[in-house]
Amino acid sequence: MSVRGGMLLHQSVHSSNLRSVGYDELGCVLEVAFHGGRLYRYDKVPAQVHAALMAAPSKGTFLAQFIKGQYPYRRV
Repeated sequence: MSVRGGMLLHQSVHSSNLRSVGYDELGCVLEVAFHGGRLYRYDKVPAQVHAALMAAPSKGTFLAQFIKGQYPYRRV
């Protein structure tokens, strides 16, 4: 299922923490929406990192270990 995030079309994910994930391959922009309503945009995220996030058994753990603190971000 796709849902509208910030500016990107999001895909719903099975996660206790994350609600949906959107990705712009051309701009290397990753958006992450949380169940609590927060939305964050991460810049300069390579396509292979997005693919790994989507394939990870725990999306929240992957985000914490491999994305947070590694890429510039802002709350949207």
